[in-house]
Amino acid sequence: MDEQVGREFLRSARARFAELKALGEKALERMDEGDLRFTPDPESNSVAVIVQHVAGNMISRWTDFLTTDGEKTDRNRDGEFVLAEGSTREKLRALWERGWQRLFDTVGALTPADLDRQVVIRGQSLSVVDAIHRQLTHYGQHVGQIVYIAKTRKWRTWESLSVPKKR
Repeated sequence: MDEQVGREFLRSARARFAELKALGEKALERMDEGDLRFTPDPESNSVAVIVQHVAGNMISRWTDFLTTDGEKTDRNRDGEFVLAEGSTREKLRALWERGWQRLFDTVGALTPADLDRQVVIRGQSLSVVDAIHRQLTHYGQHVGQIVYIAKTRKWRTWESLSVPKKR
């Protein structure tokens, strides 16, 4: 990949990840402990569970990103969908931060030359560019879920996190 295009891609990816993190945090800040544990229906996940899953995914995917399968053998993906015993707002926030820090450390260390490399996620070979896009999409879906649940829980006092209607 062209060096200049590669630098721009990495800058853009870091910026988009940072925007997703900030959006999720704005929604999380508006939620109390009960809101974090609220489940819209029996088949849906609470925000607390979504946070656990996103962090678990980030830690797995971005640890040794260039050299090992992004689905680590020590990851308990199914366990991420059960609220951990003793989970508190503070513990969830620390887990969220740990996942995002791993992502930013890894993506921040990538160079344009790395973009031509192949990585493996769940046994599937992907270009680094495709793997980054895959994770941006995945995290965007989950941050959207967090925002939606926060908005439905706080609808009476909700202030838009983006452009309000009719503006």
